[in-house]
Amino acid sequence: MQLEKKQNIQDLFLNTLRKSKTPLTMFLVNGIKLQGIVSGYDNFSVMIRRDDQMQLVYKHAISTIAPNGPINLYETEGDSQSDETKNA
Repeated sequence: MQLEKKQNIQDLFLNTLRKSKTPLTMFLVNGIKLQGIVSGYDNFSVMIRRDDQMQLVYKHAISTIAPNGPINLYETEGDSQSDETKNA
């Protein structure tokens, strides 16, 4: 049996964006729109980079984060067949 470390969805999402360097659009609770790439994050903040500038954004100020392209949050094992196809 393989032990699997549980990771919360927020950390999984931010780490995937950081590793893939996927550009994103971030909306703050006051309506401001920020764009950039996640360069780091912790429990309370997200660091985004745009052009050659870094910006620290506190998580309590974030309303929405939308990647500007597709991301894959979950790694697939082997082939990409669905469970229905495998069981048929």
